[in-house]
Amino acid sequence: MTLRDAWRAESGNWIRFARTPQHDRYYYLLNLPRFLELVPPPGRLTLDIGCGEGRLGRELEHIGHHVVGVDYSEPAIRALRETNGVGVVADAVRLPLRSATVDLVLAFMSLQDMDDPASVINEVARVLISGGRFCLALLHPFASAGAFSDAKESFVIREPYWNVRRHEYHTDRDGIELTFWQKHRPLSLYTGALENAAFTIEALREPRPDEEAAPSLGSTHLMPVFLHARAIKP
Repeated sequence: MTLRDAWRAESGNWIRFARTPQHDRYYYLLNLPRFLELVPPPGRLTLDIGCGEGRLGRELEHIGHHVVGVDYSEPAIRALRETNGVGVVADAVRLPLRSATVDLVLAFMSLQDMDDPASVINEVARVLISGGRFCLALLHPFASAGAFSDAKESFVIREPYWNVRRHEYHTDRDGIELTFWQKHRPLSLYTGALENAAFTIEALREPRPDEEAAPSLGSTHLMPVFLHARAIKP
């Protein structure tokens, strides 16, 4: 089963996970606020690829962005529209937009869940105007390269970091179950795809929690869990 189809089947669980208030504390306490620091001011059109049920888009609408979400999952797009969001069901490697029509594209925690991120990045370059920006958040490749030991005393990498491999993470907390379907890829795969699409990386950040939030965010005080980047199309 492809990652695309796995996430499509997981849509109902994802919607519940994302929409339960404060359930995803990594999102609310770390990933979202740090990512918003990276996002440029509103322009004509902001495209959110792999948007899920639209939680990032709602945040951006509040600060003036005109957001259109794209996701392969029909249930996710229906959920987005229920909150008055604008979204279309489409594959990110074939965006239903003319070339050079968008000034900002976002891929928030979605590229590691896609089967062909290099083709997605090429498609992002196609729809962006000259001077347009691409902002992305990833599960940090270091974090996806290994796992903590059963005793939680050490982080162990058992396979070469450079090997692309599929991995799944299952969570069941407060009665909400969700499986994250992803592929570990080295950082060079993403940066190489940006380079091949002629992007210039403007910012590359490893967000850290503040001291107050750190105790509730597991290993984020020990190692980078997320990676944020902003790139510009010439």
